[in-house]
Amino acid sequence: MDESVILHAERSFLVCRKPVGVECEHELPALLAEEVKCKVDSLYCVHRLDRAVGGVMVWARTPKAAAELSRQVQEKALKKAYFAVCSGIPTPDTGEMRDLLFKDSVKQKSFAVSSFRRGVKEALLDYRVLQTAALNGSPAALVRVTLHTGRFHQIRCQFATRGHPLLGDGKYGSRVKGAIALQSCGLQFVHPDTGRIMNFTLPLPDTAPWNLFAE
Repeated sequence: MDESVILHAERSFLVCRKPVGVECEHELPALLAEEVKCKVDSLYCVHRLDRAVGGVMVWARTPKAAAELSRQVQEKALKKAYFAVCSGIPTPDTGEMRDLLFKDSVKQKSFAVSSFRRGVKEALLDYRVLQTAALNGSPAALVRVTLHTGRFHQIRCQFATRGHPLLGDGKYGSRVKGAIALQSCGLQFVHPDTGRIMNFTLPLPDTAPWNLFAE
């Protein structure tokens, strides 16, 4: 891969831009290890992105940093934000989505359900509509999402449940062809060594359907 995937590197961690189509378990660590000239087994995954989703991630480079960053994930001190383009325009233009989600491991899909049972977990996010546009005569919205929980396909399922599937997400009802319009655009965490707040952001991709919207 010609373009660097490393956004920031220190002794105990690195921040990268995961390309769309690259999976987190084997492919991404190999890319990172090649670029920073380290062994793959010296990189520790503390959170994940779906293969179909790109964006900013942090990886630990020491066991101590892995433990600290994993603690932040568990205690929701590591904060994640996403850009998404959905069909239609959510109303209100700023709000909260709270659902009970069931992960069907056979279908590899999440479903919103009405009550708790085995395998059901609460999902919570905040969203804000940033811009609207028309795609092939139909309305679409660019939204910024802040996750408060990290459930399987959470954003994809919660928006689709409300009739606003993400563009390109055929699994959840989109009729638009192409890559899923979801990007991890922001990451905030506490430096595992110094305690300093670290913030990293990515701009909108320059490909469709993102290029319908101004930066």
